Amino acid sequence: MELTASPNRGDRATDTGATLVEQASKAASQLKEKVSDLGQSAVNKIDGSRDSAAGGLESAATALRGNAEKVTGIAHSTADKLRSTADYLRGHDAKAMMADVGQLVRRNPGPSLIAATALGFLMARAFRRND
Repeated sequence: MELTASPNRGDRATDTGATLVEQASKAASQLKEKVSDLGQSAVNKIDGSRDSAAGGLESAATALRGNAEKVTGIAHSTADKLRSTADYLRGHDAKAMMADVGQLVRRNPGPSLIAATALGFLMARAFRRND
């Protein structure tokens, strides 16, 4: 018995192969489209959150700059007062400083009395702890 290929079998195999290739091509095309859509969706999300992230960073920078200016102002003011005190100490002897304190007490008797009372209280506590 001799086997001969029928012409229909070859055509069917070719048709089946072509159908499989076509289906694989469609599946690959659909997959490519889905991946492209996912990529575009990710880009859109990044772009949407980029503006809010930039806004948050800008707000933080503004707040930091404002606080830095306040701290710088306080530091400069403190430095100026320390320099003024140093100049006062260089330019006045003990007798002149006592005269200035006397004038300060005469001009501000109430606050001077409160300061003297607080200083006396603190000194009494300090000496009591040492005994």
